[in-house]
Amino acid sequence: MVVKTLKKGRTKMKDSIHSTDYHFSGGQALLGAQMMFVAFGALVLVPILTGLNPNVALFTAGFGTLIFQIVTKGKVPIFLASSFAFIAPIIYGVQNWGIPGTMCGLLFAGFFYIFLSFLVRKFGGGFLHQLLPPVVTGPVIMVIGLMLSPVGVNMATGKTGDGSIVLVAPMTAAIIFLTTLLVAVIVTLKARGVFRLVPILVAIIVGYVLSIFFGIVDFTPVKEAAWLSVPSFVLPEWNLAAILFIVPVAIAPAIEHFGDVLAIGGVTGKDYVNDPGIDKTMLGDGLATSFAAMLGGPPNTTYSEVTGAVTLTKAFNPAIMTWAAIFAILLSFIGKLGALLQTIPVPVMGGIMMLLFGAITFVGIGILLRGKIDPQSNRNLIIVSLILVVGIGGLVFSLGSFSISGIGLAGIVGVILNQILPKENAE
Repeated sequence: MVVKTLKKGRTKMKDSIHSTDYHFSGGQALLGAQMMFVAFGALVLVPILTGLNPNVALFTAGFGTLIFQIVTKGKVPIFLASSFAFIAPIIYGVQNWGIPGTMCGLLFAGFFYIFLSFLVRKFGGGFLHQLLPPVVTGPVIMVIGLMLSPVGVNMATGKTGDGSIVLVAPMTAAIIFLTTLLVAVIVTLKARGVFRLVPILVAIIVGYVLSIFFGIVDFTPVKEAAWLSVPSFVLPEWNLAAILFIVPVAIAPAIEHFGDVLAIGGVTGKDYVNDPGIDKTMLGDGLATSFAAMLGGPPNTTYSEVTGAVTLTKAFNPAIMTWAAIFAILLSFIGKLGALLQTIPVPVMGGIMMLLFGAITFVGIGILLRGKIDPQSNRNLIIVSLILVVGIGGLVFSLGSFSISGIGLAGIVGVILNQILPKENAE
């Protein structure tokens, strides 16, 4: 009788995990923690690279996920966390306007998502593909990756991001960044199961241990940090230049949002585009991003790593992501964790950045290929070429006090060209 009861309990628990309906229970906690740790490496990587606070990123990722679940009525098993698409503009923004000014730009990027969600609700998702086809979004994403490649190289060689100061001896830096890069590549290609989903985390751990061996890790901040502390939140400050620079960057991840929702729907067998609706998922993403910016965190986005974990575990119950969010929030209050993450030496991060920025560029190329963009088309040639040159070349458009450059200007140029250039018969 007891055995039968235990078997029945295990079956019920298994069914609740694999069900696509929201059902919250304590038995899902461990699986939720696993989902959070799958996302952990990428989640904290963005604030570490950009100068933001990792604890704030953990807090805003957790609350952002809960906001998303409320908006989508707990129907989609998605975890939201730090967006890679905004790494370049955040680094540029922090250098030029500080964190508060940059947060203003990111706040309005969230508002842009919200605006798009209302447009989708009114006109349907098709108009976005007409306004922002692959010939525009592909090269814009390529610019995001290529623009910061010098920063990755500088950090990999033991320098600051701008290359002005040497922080680690060149030979030591070379050994560390090559080892870190090699581990990331090997884990990506050869690892199985859940380890294949966390190549960045594994590589950072190996690179960090090697850095300790070389004696370049300073543990003083960790010793001085409190075990429990409130994350160092930063409020945004009005900055029009930051808004104009950052908001156009949101174009690319907004389009990718469709793909992420389709991907998780394909895994679970549910049509999330229609229920709860792509407008609801984008609204949840936008509100989460705006919330993060109001506290000094990076923009949120749906995480493919977690989708991969859902695929492996068949953990379709959206309530598991509630647990993941809870663990992220709890970790955000561990002061020594944030201090430890900020002690990671630049060669370790540089090794990761070299692979990461190349991967982002490749994603852009993939969008062009999947969109079947004809390379022989003069129209496509003009659009792609000008987006790349404007974005990477650093062209600045100024009108009085108004100024826009980089990714933002490249995105606007792409949208305008796509609208004004005549369609070719072959298309």
